[in-house]
Amino acid sequence: MGGVLSIGGSEAGKVGADNGPPGASQLRAHLLDSRLAGTTATSREKSLRRYRLFAARDPRALIGLEPEREWPVPALLALMAETCGVSGDAATVTGHDTIDPERTIAALDAFADRLRSAAERRVPVLLGTGHPARLLGFYATLASALSSAGCTLLTSATGRRIDITTRFGVRTLTLGYARGVALIHEPGVRPAVDAPGVHTHSPLPLRTVLSAAMADGGPLPGLVIGDHGWVCAAGQLGIEAIGPADTDDPAPFVGQAEGRVSVAVPVDDAARSDSYRPLAHYVLNRACLSQ
Repeated sequence: MGGVLSIGGSEAGKVGADNGPPGASQLRAHLLDSRLAGTTATSREKSLRRYRLFAARDPRALIGLEPEREWPVPALLALMAETCGVSGDAATVTGHDTIDPERTIAALDAFADRLRSAAERRVPVLLGTGHPARLLGFYATLASALSSAGCTLLTSATGRRIDITTRFGVRTLTLGYARGVALIHEPGVRPAVDAPGVHTHSPLPLRTVLSAAMADGGPLPGLVIGDHGWVCAAGQLGIEAIGPADTDDPAPFVGQAEGRVSVAVPVDDAARSDSYRPLAHYVLNRACLSQ
């Protein structure tokens, strides 16, 4: 039966290639040097705009989450200050957001705990990204390690067409997989490292994969690892979900606060793709999955 994938251990085997996996102090320095944390490229204006959209329950900001309670902008700002380290001062309306690297490392430790648990139980795992140009390598490294540990990687709905609403109108895109990671891409374009896919916040790809898996008779994921609509839509449906999130995307952090997203890792999600490699190595080492 289709819909599952097995990957060899070559990518996981590179975990120690860069002088071994980083420790917490090394990782903290890397987060600051790469601007994944500290002062990031995400503008305060963009974040506040997204908080206003979320407070108004705009689907573009909810990305698959249905909050259980009201989240006015002051409450969102307080949450993001607590979980990410952004400024909690409502009078700060310009400049760049900040992420506390200690909060990032603590969240990565919790992320690693969930990876270890999934590997021990050998649960089926779905990995998906709305940021393929930036985060594909991060997820692919995790996919390889989890597959080597005996977890089934789900690949349902390959080739399905999905109508995605964008600011330029509705685009019909194709769901595919690259190195065990789900993404959407232009029709007729094979997802690959040099053309990995299309950026999206939509929850529709996750819902499409789950619908196809159920129609095929399973299995369904015991853990979803992803960002944007992948993690929020999974958490909303009661599936354990973990992943990175930027300061201009409050939905994963609200999902975490309300108990539907297990771990939201505060990190700039639009940095250079190779800057996420030490994060993957760190969590795999913490999860005892490095090879």
